[in-house]
Amino acid sequence: MKRLIAALAAVWMLTGCATIVGSETQDVTLQTQPPGVKFVVQDETGKAVAEGYTPKTVTLKKSNGNYFGKKKYLVMLERAGYVPQTLPLKESPNLWYLLGNIPLLGFPGWLVVDPFYGGMYKIEPERLQTIMNSVGARGG
Repeated sequence: MKRLIAALAAVWMLTGCATIVGSETQDVTLQTQPPGVKFVVQDETGKAVAEGYTPKTVTLKKSNGNYFGKKKYLVMLERAGYVPQTLPLKESPNLWYLLGNIPLLGFPGWLVVDPFYGGMYKIEPERLQTIMNSVGARGG
């Protein structure tokens, strides 16, 4: 009986719904009009983590491994003849983290397991779409 209680306690302490269901990375699709725009994705340290030409799908980490260590990204776009753009990607807790831990009496998931794991976050937008403005063009 003591072993059963210990095993149940261990399982309860290791629950984290976002950790079980989510993943450490997320694909983000970058699309521009016109296509063929050079992009660089930088993380919160200024390090380039992805680069190339649109349209392209990149895989980004959602956590830096620290406690509540969500990543932050900027997407920089440039093409000759067009105004450069810098667009943020936002991360926020997903519903698996916010609500999924409730049935498991989620304090270990909310405060111990999920905060170290990127599965608790979602990167938005999943599909970054933007229109590049020509140099000298006026907005309407």
